[in-house]
Amino acid sequence: MKTDPYRILTVLLAGGKGQRLGVLTADRAKPAVPFGGTYRIIDFALSNIVNSHLGKVLVPVQYRSRSLSEHIRRGWNRFFNTSRDEFIETLPPQQTVDRWYSGTADAVAQSLFAIEEVKPEKVLILSGDHIYKMDYRNMIKAHEDSGAKITVASVEVSKSDASGFGVLHVDHDDHILEFQEKPKEPKPIPGNPNQCLASMGIYVFDYDVLQKLVIDDANDADSSHDFGKDILPKLAGREDLFAYRFVDLNKKETKYWRDVGTIDAYYEANMDLVAIEPQLNLYDPDWPI
Repeated sequence: MKTDPYRILTVLLAGGKGQRLGVLTADRAKPAVPFGGTYRIIDFALSNIVNSHLGKVLVPVQYRSRSLSEHIRRGWNRFFNTSRDEFIETLPPQQTVDRWYSGTADAVAQSLFAIEEVKPEKVLILSGDHIYKMDYRNMIKAHEDSGAKITVASVEVSKSDASGFGVLHVDHDDHILEFQEKPKEPKPIPGNPNQCLASMGIYVFDYDVLQKLVIDDANDADSSHDFGKDILPKLAGREDLFAYRFVDLNKKETKYWRDVGTIDAYYEANMDLVAIEPQLNLYDPDWPI
């Protein structure tokens, strides 16, 4: 990785209400929902950050954020060394009481004042409500090596399941040619007609590019201010827009990445842990959670 790790800022989006999780999010934000007995959903992204040795983290929060903020303060602050200018900081919306984050890009736009103080070269944007293991340094290195300005993490899914995801249509060099949002006829991976690339909601941006994109989007009255729905589809076909293929650190044959945004998905992911051969290894000493 060429960029100094201290010039990389991670923005972990954790403001989601999680309406599809029903009573589980009545009193807490979706990333704060318990998972796997002793964990919260957000702990998987946070452990990836710590294990990737990324020391500057902003966490935009909004819906019923007290439980989440307390969890981060009590459980995660100790992993960040303030003597080396490391930090993890939660950020509420910065405008008016009735002006909450209206989308993922809006959350970043409202946090620009804090991002600018860090003066990052690269910004890694994550979602706080997915279950997976990933070394983000590999993605950042791939971003640098490719000459990309924007890189989108992706995972292979079967074509039959792809209509439930945002699908990336790429060429043989993984340039992103098109974004398809939950398509009825998803386009497969070149040379692999039975699989598609699904966006993981993980992005690396050169900071100057990110800043311009979210400011322009904030001024677009027709936008829902979401990276996946509004900003990135408009950029498809750019030479500096690449897909990064997920490298799983779960040490299993099948890659493990779960969006636990519904009751059924949340239940199934928890059940993955109680099998005789659990699909997700929670006890790997090389990648502790």
